[in-house]
Amino acid sequence: MAIYRFRVTFEDYEDVYREIDMPSKSTFVELHEAIHKSTAYPVEVSSSFYVSNDQWKKGTEIAFLPTERKTANGVLKMEDIRLSKFIDDPHQKFYYIYNFDRPYDFHVELIKILKEEDGKEYPSVFKSVGTAPKNAAAANFPLSTGLEDIDDDEEVTVDETEYGVDDEDEFDLFDDEEEGGEEEEQSGGGEDEY
Repeated sequence: MAIYRFRVTFEDYEDVYREIDMPSKSTFVELHEAIHKSTAYPVEVSSSFYVSNDQWKKGTEIAFLPTERKTANGVLKMEDIRLSKFIDDPHQKFYYIYNFDRPYDFHVELIKILKEEDGKEYPSVFKSVGTAPKNAAAANFPLSTGLEDIDDDEEVTVDETEYGVDDEDEFDLFDDEEEGGEEEEQSGGGEDEY
C-alpha cells in the first residue's frame, strides 16, 4: 500500500510544521485527527479541507461537522472520502481550515509517496518542528467580545479613538436624546413609588 507523507504548515506560523505519514486508503477525517494529535488541539470542531492548486486557491470542500446549509448543498464529508480520491498530483495541496469559530489556516502538501514499512503503525508523525500556538487550545470556547456578560449598571471602558471617533463627539450626539428621555421618566416615575 502507498503511504502519503504530508507537510502540514500553519499559514501564519511557517516555522511550525508537522510531517505526517498516512496510508493512501485513509479518510480525510483520519488526517484531521492525525494533525490534531500532533498539535494537541481538540478534534471535535467544525473544520474543512479544500482541494487546492499551487497558489492555495480553495476548490472542492471536504467538511467535518458541516453546518446544515453545507449539508443541504451536498458538501463532501471527511469521514466518507479517502485521501486517494483527491490525489491527482505528486505535490497535491489542500487548504485546511481548523475550527470555524476561531480558525487556524493550514497548508497541507503531499511531499512524498512511500511504500508501507512492515511493522510500522500509521498514521505516524515523521517530523515535528516548532510548538503549535497555544491559544488554539481554547478554540472550542464561543467567540465573545466580553461585553454580553456585563450588567447595564457597570461602566465599560472602551477606546473609542480606535475607530476614529473622539469620546466627546460621540457622547454629544446622545445628550439631546437622553435629556428628553429623562423628563418623561421623571414625570411618569412618581406613580410607581411606594
